[in-house]
Amino acid sequence: MQAKPLHPKFGVAITGVDLARVDEGVFGKIRSLFEAHSALLFRNQDIDDAAHVRLARHFGPIEDRSAENLTGGDDFKVPQVSNVREDGGTTGEMDLHTLNLQANMLWHADSTFLPTPALTNILIGRVVTETGGATELASSRAGWAEMDPALKSQLESAALWHRYSHSRARISPELAELPMFNKWPDQLWRAVWRNPVNGAEALYIASHAYAVEGLDADTGAHLIDAALAAVTQPQFVYSHQWRPGDVLIWDQRAVLHRGTPWNYKKPRK
Repeated sequence: MQAKPLHPKFGVAITGVDLARVDEGVFGKIRSLFEAHSALLFRNQDIDDAAHVRLARHFGPIEDRSAENLTGGDDFKVPQVSNVREDGGTTGEMDLHTLNLQANMLWHADSTFLPTPALTNILIGRVVTETGGATELASSRAGWAEMDPALKSQLESAALWHRYSHSRARISPELAELPMFNKWPDQLWRAVWRNPVNGAEALYIASHAYAVEGLDADTGAHLIDAALAAVTQPQFVYSHQWRPGDVLIWDQRAVLHRGTPWNYKKPRK
């Protein structure tokens, strides 16, 4: 196993690992790199859905937002981030499914609106586009470490309210009204999280954040916008141009992410 820097401030590209055959010993090394560097890239991986789930379970329980729809004997299905329809075509640019993909183009951490938010995301390139469609990662650990002290002082003891439909409403009011974006009560999380392994702090924020506990709506919204802008400055961002077989794994506690646009007539999965 070898690791080389992915970005000057965070992340490593790892070679010499077959993610379809990870045992506890290999995973221990992967997890150590995950805690230290926040983002991991593995290229040229041949990993099917079953191996994907096995790898994910090394990190902990699998999040399933549709668990209530499972019936006896049903297995967890790996969700797809894709504009490909079941008939092989692609969703239209103003289709609600495509609008939901566009909502993922806002800076966010996954599942901050859930009672148990996500630790990590394991994203695999299946069908990629020649242009556009990048996934960008922003280190909220590096951004927090270098944040202007005046802004930092306002966030150190702050707590933020998160709501799934809030991020969707920024794209489409109709999208935000769908039941799937209104299944959970609002969640309150502290704005700064400390890594339990190495003590590194990071700003915990997302496009789902809509209010700051104890502040009026306008003041809170301004603080959230300023905080997001601070940790997503270009010097803290890695933009990943996908190849088939790429696997990106990142720490939701210390990294924000977003998709970037592409020609929606082109398939992407």
